[in-house]
Amino acid sequence: MSLTKQIKNKGLVLDGAMSYELERQGVDTNNELWTATALIDQLEKVYQAHWDYFEAGADLVITDTYQANVQAYEKAGYSSQEGKKFIADGVKIAKKARDDFEGKTGKHNYVAGTIGAYGAYLADGSEYRGDYRLSKDEYLEFHLPRLETVIAEEPDLLAIETQPKLDEPLALLDWLSKNHPELPVYVSFTLLDSEHISDGTPISEVAKAISKFSQVIGIGINCVKPDLVTDALKNFAENTEIPLVVYPNLGAVYDSKIKQWKEFDQKYDFSKLTNEWYQIGARLIGGCCTTGPKQIKEISNYFERL
Repeated sequence: MSLTKQIKNKGLVLDGAMSYELERQGVDTNNELWTATALIDQLEKVYQAHWDYFEAGADLVITDTYQANVQAYEKAGYSSQEGKKFIADGVKIAKKARDDFEGKTGKHNYVAGTIGAYGAYLADGSEYRGDYRLSKDEYLEFHLPRLETVIAEEPDLLAIETQPKLDEPLALLDWLSKNHPELPVYVSFTLLDSEHISDGTPISEVAKAISKFSQVIGIGINCVKPDLVTDALKNFAENTEIPLVVYPNLGAVYDSKIKQWKEFDQKYDFSKLTNEWYQIGARLIGGCCTTGPKQIKEISNYFERL
């Protein structure tokens, strides 16, 4: 069964936070490279993170390239060539974990090459506000060094994720439709509230605009509070027939000054939430920042009962 058919027919379990798994293994992510710092000299820990999520039941893992862009590595003192190598290694190590896991268990899983927003590069929480403005050419100038490097390593699909604005993914999708129209893509946004993405654009407008691209196989939200998800998904579902994507955090708020998530007390049952979101049309379901294998196992248990 093709990836697209599998998503439409039953759906896929996504992974959880890369930061959770890396920090658990002792990686210091409190810097502007965040989890991308592990691609420099701690690939074995990135591999272990992917493996742990496969063991928890994930069908699809996202590469550790969200904040791994060439400009950020250059800012940290590395060359453009070194930066591209780190990015390429991020895809290679995810594919190796996938292939090794299949060799051990017989289960075939997938790898999504992630492309984070320009706001993530700013490392100040802009991906949750969208208060930056670039032209289409400026977006492409920023994204293409990483995007082309990721594509060259042949992931199963692309994840244009944690997007606070509409014009940024539209610029990427327009380029992809002309240069790699065969490559499946999903797009996920951060939210201002259940009716608007982070920069204030209505979800109805976002869903209709993204749905015009035939290679988009999923659309939705990530790294938002679970409390916002149900109503937001309903707004997406009313404006698109594309399968929905959702992988929230655990309700935490990101403090951009200390580059950490503030503590939170509320608990969520991801098995129950998965049922709720699946009924609305979510077919790619996982967890984002502050989630771990525990939540992915709860989601996987629901999918196993389908």
